Order: sequence, then C-alpha cells, then structure tokens
Amino acid sequence: MNYAKTHGQELEKDYAYTARDGSCKYSASKGKVNVSNVAKVGARSVSQLKAAIAKGPVSVTVEADRAAFQQYTGGVLNTSACGTSLDHAITAVGYGSANGQDYYIVRNSWGASWGDHGYINIAAVDGAGICGIQQISVWPTTN
Repeated sequence: MNYAKTHGQELEKDYAYTARDGSCKYSASKGKVNVSNVAKVGARSVSQLKAAIAKGPVSVTVEADRAAFQQYTGGVLNTSACGTSLDHAITAVGYGSANGQDYYIVRNSWGASWGDHGYINIAAVDGAGICGIQQISVWPTTN
C-alpha cells in the first residue's frame, strides 16, 4: 500500500484485471487515483473485514504455502489445513453466502489457471480466519 501512496493508480477501464501471467504494464501517465492514507481493518473480525470490503478492494494476507490453498479449484475453502502463518498478500474484492456459509471473494495473482479463474472463495469465520485472512488487512482511502 505504501507504493500506492506514491504512485497514482490506474482506473479499471485502463488496467483491467485479466488473471493472466505476465509482467506489470503500469503507466504513470494513466495514474488517476491517489491513495492518501492506508487504514487497518480490525483484526479477527468478520464484520469489520466485510465493512471494509463494502467500501472497496482490501489487501489481505493469508498462508498460501500449503496444499489446501494451492490446490483450490472451486467452492468455498473452509479448512484449518491451510494454517495461519501469513506469507502471501491478495485482494478481497467482495463477499457472499452459499448454503448458509458466508465467504470472501478474493482475487489472487497466480493467473487464471489457478483456483476459480484466478479467484478463491474463503469462508468467513470468527477468529484469525481461514488461512489467516482476518489477521492483517488494509484498505486505501483516496483523494
């Protein structure tokens, strides 16, 4: 997020997420959104993380080095098998509910061949959260 404070962010129409492997194509001349502050989301709280996501994308951290996360292909990930030792930052972009289970919709950076076309649905549960998703989260305020 500190990078976002010093580099204008491009609009979605100028730099759409495609879930493809490759290199960054950032263009400083297209930077339109400036981050003025980085706000922390209250840790270990489903309601606070959902409230932050309702305002816009949220940077979340998870443990992604275990098979439970790496081999995700669809549905709602709801297992303690992925651990809570944080090692990967991803972006929570929404939330939903299926069969009585609330979950976060999260965009990963590993390409469209991973997960559900580059996304993962992570169960929203009390405490540290599945894969530790509710331990450290931040979202930008813009000017």
